Amino acid sequence: MNATIASITFRAMLGRRRALLLLVLPFLLLALAIGLRAADVADLDVSAGVLQRFGLATLLPLLALIAGTGVIGPEIDDGQIMYVLTKPIPRRVIVLTKLAVAIVLVVAFGVVPTLLAGLVLTGTTAQVAAAFTAGVLVGGIAYTSLFVALAVLSRNAVTIGLLYALVWEALLGSVAPGARSASVQQWAMSVTDALTDASAVTSTVRLPVALALLAAVAVAGCVLAVARLRTLPVAGAE
Repeated sequence: MNATIASITFRAMLGRRRALLLLVLPFLLLALAIGLRAADVADLDVSAGVLQRFGLATLLPLLALIAGTGVIGPEIDDGQIMYVLTKPIPRRVIVLTKLAVAIVLVVAFGVVPTLLAGLVLTGTTAQVAAAFTAGVLVGGIAYTSLFVALAVLSRNAVTIGLLYALVWEALLGSVAPGARSASVQQWAMSVTDALTDASAVTSTVRLPVALALLAAVAVAGCVLAVARLRTLPVAGAE
């Protein structure tokens, strides 16, 4: 970890424009949870459906995409990363610091709102709130590592990330069992399913497999990002 890089990255990510992007989705989730509770229609099945479809399947990947690509992608695109690369800082420290900042943002704007929404909707019934919080946390780490790696590997990281989240996981995952099983969302759902007895929460991947795949994606993302950053010439971003 490098405190200076972390501080600069936090300031860049929490600027007015990006902060608004980070705030919109959790605000909508909390507003929906409060509205359902106020209307007294938030039974266990409805609550689990909201937390899964809006929290885990929508808020989490989009938030991780904004944070994961935002902590390093713009610096590579405009060449500012070269200033950091000229300093005697190991590439792995740069990547791990950027990743840590992105994970903190996902926790603050994704994990915490999911916990609050779950408590509003279900309280402590069947441990649904805690289960989805854990699922969003482990899924967020995997998503963020994946999107940080994409940001280092490609200038089209946001497009690729959206295609993965919206086409592969959301569209193909709803009709193709193979795509559903090869999905960070489903791996995170396995963790959620293991922590709650709610019948509305189901997963298609066994927990040991899901945990192994989540860890593999997180580690692979870090390794790929470090390896790619080492090949960037100091003279320019190309």
